[in-house]
Amino acid sequence: MDGDAAMLTRPAFRKVDWLARDIAVERRADGTVVLKSRIPLQAYATHIPASLAKWADEAPERIWLAQRGGPERQWRKVSYGEAKRTVDALTQGLLDLGLDEGRPVAILSGNSIEHALLTQAAMQARLPAAPVSPAYSLMSQDHLKLKYLFNLIKPAVVMVQDGPTFEKALRAIDLTGITVIHVLRPCDGIASVSFAELAATPVTPAVEQSIAKITPKTVGKLLFTSGSTGMPKAVINTQEMMCANAAMMTQVRPREPGGPISTVLDWMPWNHTMGGNAAFNPVLVDGGTLYIDDGRPMPGQFEETIKNLHEVSPTYYANVPAGYAALAAAMEKDEALCRSFFKNLSIMAYGGARLPDDLYDRMQALAVKTTGERVVFYTGWGSTETAPTSTGTYWDTERVGLIGLPFPGVELKMVPCGSKYELRLRGVNVTPGYFGQPDLTAKMFDEEGFYCIGDAGVFVDPEDPLQGIIFAGRVVEDFKLTTGTFVHVGSLRTDAIAAATPVVHDALVAGQDRCSIGLLCWPDLHACRQLVGNANATYEDVIRHPAVIDCLKKGLQAHNASATGSSMRIARAMLMVEPPSIDGNELTDKGYINQRAGLERRADLVEKLYADAPCDEVIVL
Repeated sequence: MDGDAAMLTRPAFRKVDWLARDIAVERRADGTVVLKSRIPLQAYATHIPASLAKWADEAPERIWLAQRGGPERQWRKVSYGEAKRTVDALTQGLLDLGLDEGRPVAILSGNSIEHALLTQAAMQARLPAAPVSPAYSLMSQDHLKLKYLFNLIKPAVVMVQDGPTFEKALRAIDLTGITVIHVLRPCDGIASVSFAELAATPVTPAVEQSIAKITPKTVGKLLFTSGSTGMPKAVINTQEMMCANAAMMTQVRPREPGGPISTVLDWMPWNHTMGGNAAFNPVLVDGGTLYIDDGRPMPGQFEETIKNLHEVSPTYYANVPAGYAALAAAMEKDEALCRSFFKNLSIMAYGGARLPDDLYDRMQALAVKTTGERVVFYTGWGSTETAPTSTGTYWDTERVGLIGLPFPGVELKMVPCGSKYELRLRGVNVTPGYFGQPDLTAKMFDEEGFYCIGDAGVFVDPEDPLQGIIFAGRVVEDFKLTTGTFVHVGSLRTDAIAAATPVVHDALVAGQDRCSIGLLCWPDLHACRQLVGNANATYEDVIRHPAVIDCLKKGLQAHNASATGSSMRIARAMLMVEPPSIDGNELTDKGYINQRAGLERRADLVEKLYADAPCDEVIVL
């Protein structure tokens, strides 16, 4: 059967009213290509809290936020009307502090209803919300990044969900002149105001007066970069950036009129632009319901997500590939979970890494078995500096690994860089710069005002740009072998991890000034335990187990068999026990791997990998 005939026999995708791919293509004499949608960006609100006010007026009883809590872990739900009343009271409480406009409100703890409400209140009081990765408080031993960030942004208010949990972090920073807010328990010896007390502040006309002064250029948030090239930077997120980007996302994949209310179950952290902006803001703009998922795609934590999906039927669902792998395994054994998950689902979205082809096929098989239809996988691309998404796969694509095409209101400039293009962005969703760091801001943009994001891409088909763009890694990560061959680290890394699924969670690509490519791999403990048949196996156990080694070896050999040259062929690999370190700058707070820092920190393992007489730990392919 030929390819076209095979396509015709596949079940149709569940219908999504995608925006048309109407893209203007400018090809310049130097090889640069500029892509821009001919469709204008739809109208959007002046600021994010305006959407809360809108739905509090139009649908006050509709649930906006829900989160499990209490001893029995029941859903606690907050309606739009209730949320607006609480946010206004919190706004008044912040205004009563008499702070200078623009002093940030730092939030050290993770996602919670209180976190969401205080964020909206800070915006209404014209105080930028600054959510800080909880890892900087709870996982770090020296709190250096936390201290650095506080010195950089100088917040006037700090919120923690639970005082004693964050005691070490609070004592590590200078709290002089800072108001501390606690939700659950105060911290002994540290003066703080309870969230409940602040939320009981009587509202005066000052709240509406403050809201009326918000402009599109008002700073709504400070979101921190991953710190992959040094200390994190504070990215200015204006109200216009966030509102425009939410409009872009809802415009390319609009909700069907008369269909179910937008319902999202999401775990992604709000200190990360994907969770705090891309997941959170469109739900609010669309008047939907956001269920805060306290689960994580990690061993021992995904059970919470499974429990939630038995009760919540999302209309849109996003996760990282590891999350989909765990979900597929659960649904293959649980028809009730399948029915609940696919009931109202129109789109599945993935990010953080390429979705493996076999995982794509498993998820589609489950969708067809449950509904008779396939459900399209969607992804986007951007950064903290672009609010975040600037491109998306807004069509029924079968292909994973794409980053799509530009949204309305975004220009994508592709500058030739070897066999690929360096990608640059210009649009209303791009940040004006880094807070307190004008020197770094000046280096962000090229001579035409395009933001130099540092990522690379290639066309699926250079003759037909409408087929989309494939992500090709970071420009600065690439290196040369001693043969002079360029290695494109980003695409190789994602392909190798996909080939080694399910035993590899992440990896470092080695080979700078070497004759061949080596891989230092972090095992996926949950998957490896299933493979070896021991739920209590340690990292030391699994990396030496023949079944794990054999799976890794076969996967990478299959990858090598399809490789077109030495720039994609992996010669040796090792499985590592020690997880990536945040304090060692190997792991960003968002879970991304810093290649350069990782290879420098593990230089001894790199030497082992390339030893003339490799030890037993090295897998030779």
